[in-house]
Amino acid sequence: MDVLEKLTILTDAAKYDAACTSSGGDRTAKRGYIGNTSASMAGCCHSFSADGRCVTLLKVLMTNCCVYDCKYCVNRRSNDVRRTTFTPEELAELTIGFYRRNYIEGLFLSSGVLRSPDYTTELMIRTLRLLRETYRFNGYVHAKAIPGTAPELVEQLGLLADRLSVNIELPSEQGLRTLAPDKSKGAILAPMGQIRSRQLENREELVKYRHAPRFAPAGQSTQLIVGATADTDLHILRLTQGLYDRYQLKRVFYSAYVPVVEHALLPAKDVKPPLLREHRLYQADWLLRFYGFRAEELLDRAHPDFDPRVDPKCSWALRHPEFFPVEVNTADYETLLRVPGVGVTSAQRILNARRVGRLRPEQLRRLGVVMKRAQYFLTASGRMAEGLRFSQDSLLRQLIAVEQPLLPQPEMVQLSLFDHVGA
Repeated sequence: MDVLEKLTILTDAAKYDAACTSSGGDRTAKRGYIGNTSASMAGCCHSFSADGRCVTLLKVLMTNCCVYDCKYCVNRRSNDVRRTTFTPEELAELTIGFYRRNYIEGLFLSSGVLRSPDYTTELMIRTLRLLRETYRFNGYVHAKAIPGTAPELVEQLGLLADRLSVNIELPSEQGLRTLAPDKSKGAILAPMGQIRSRQLENREELVKYRHAPRFAPAGQSTQLIVGATADTDLHILRLTQGLYDRYQLKRVFYSAYVPVVEHALLPAKDVKPPLLREHRLYQADWLLRFYGFRAEELLDRAHPDFDPRVDPKCSWALRHPEFFPVEVNTADYETLLRVPGVGVTSAQRILNARRVGRLRPEQLRRLGVVMKRAQYFLTASGRMAEGLRFSQDSLLRQLIAVEQPLLPQPEMVQLSLFDHVGA
């Protein structure tokens, strides 16, 4: 099998991994090296940097051979697919060739488990060492740390990559036992803890020695599958909160389960991926990271799942009418962030603008406030938006109307020229 055939198979096998982002890395150009990466390069495989450039990563597996038999995975050992493996030399040469042709600016490297986690990680390390030391590649590299890998190999991988990630896969230990019996919660969390501890040590080393080698300078992330098991949104969000608190992850990625294999324990293959649920979890994740919310505020035992009809912040606001309306001329920053339609940027603009004079409702839109949501929850100089009429009972219906473009629509049927309706 030639390299292009391997590339076709192994890039296709990597498409279900969502935890791919170039944000957070910062490698300036070096004399004698080629390539660089900037912290402004935000996004996944295809994104745009702050100066408008398209940023592309080669997203590929080292191998799609796997000793594990995870029921949800297209690359599981019992699934009948074409198998192949890159040699470190092939993948390093392919990556640098793509870079020189300006196809990519970095590499996202994951893998199935060939023989053992240690053996597979050694192949990945050899690949990255060829890139960094032989080809002098200074661009962005995101590598997957495989659960069960020896700590000394995780250490070597982190010194070669900008970001590491360990996929937690499923939200609960019960789900792992049922669908991924070869994996365990302890094996997944161990490298996460090691990466976190090593990052803290590395910060101290860099204070003492400016030229100390950097360990995973762009941090770590993880990914979990949504919809393959019966776990609630509350369980998922509590897990996410714990990962951010304990391991200081940069991102938790959510991947709507795509039925790519038939199995009695999984949703049927004709079931649509829960994409709207995935979207709501990403919105809630944003509230945890940037808006000061906690998982237990957004959901509870009485409401274990998000209402798919409205975004999580609106859902929280509807359950806490006593908090509103918020007066924008006197509210502090944390209170403003709780208002639906007010984001981090618009809240800061409100604070800056009201130093000059009192704000009026008609000025808020120009400050970036999304008034189609915010108008129900705030006042400016004691007034709401002109002509606004609503009751507590009608508020949910009006917010659902705002969200209507995101909600699943009835399937359209293409009529021929000879069809007619209402005959």
